[in-house]
Amino acid sequence: MNADLLVREETARRAHDLYDSGIRAIVETEENIGKMVIIDLETGNYECQTADRESVQILKQKNPNARLYGIKIGYDVAVVLGGVLERSTK
Repeated sequence: MNADLLVREETARRAHDLYDSGIRAIVETEENIGKMVIIDLETGNYECQTADRESVQILKQKNPNARLYGIKIGYDVAVVLGGVLERSTK
């Protein structure tokens, strides 16, 4: 298996573990559905602003070397090309 693929899979797993272990319970509210939560994979800090860029800037100010990952709140994927974005059932 390609080493880059393993790194991407591990990055995604880490982000989803952080999200599922506590962030989800805080951010997954009706007013946040469809927004992106940006997570710093090293510190576990996260931001959920209206503009994704604002979230990234806030986290980068706290930790300039942050490895960031975005999750669309209430959905299994962030974008769909040529299809319909469906809400997750979690």
